[in-house]
Amino acid sequence: MSVRTSGGSAGEVRNTRQRRAVARALASLEDFISTQDLHALLRERGDSVSLATTYRILQSMSELGELDVLRSDDGEAIYRRCAAEHHHHHLVCRRCGAAVELEAPAVEEWAGRTAAAHGFTEVDHTVEITGLCAACAARRADG
Repeated sequence: MSVRTSGGSAGEVRNTRQRRAVARALASLEDFISTQDLHALLRERGDSVSLATTYRILQSMSELGELDVLRSDDGEAIYRRCAAEHHHHHLVCRRCGAAVELEAPAVEEWAGRTAAAHGFTEVDHTVEITGLCAACAARRADG
């Protein structure tokens, strides 16, 4: 993980003990996790990071593009280390939360054209496709 370090200048991120603990915990996970579940995991590992600090670190990492952020069915933000270094989208299982990162050039082109047609510039977008993964669909079919 690349983290900008500084003596505290505005806009720069300090690589604190808490931030390193959060980064290590996220790096050990494959699936998305909520802030509260991550906080519980940190406590289990013996890392002393407050819930408020966990929220702030996740927000900062998200703003720096280090994390993928999705919304659970109940609207809670869930986080995962971003495996891709570039803009991408997600296919997410509604049942188990498994997520696949997708590259979608056609979506990128469509978003750009649509924005331009309506006079928008500096456009950003997120696409999240939900459904049942193969494993959950098979379990559902089995009864």
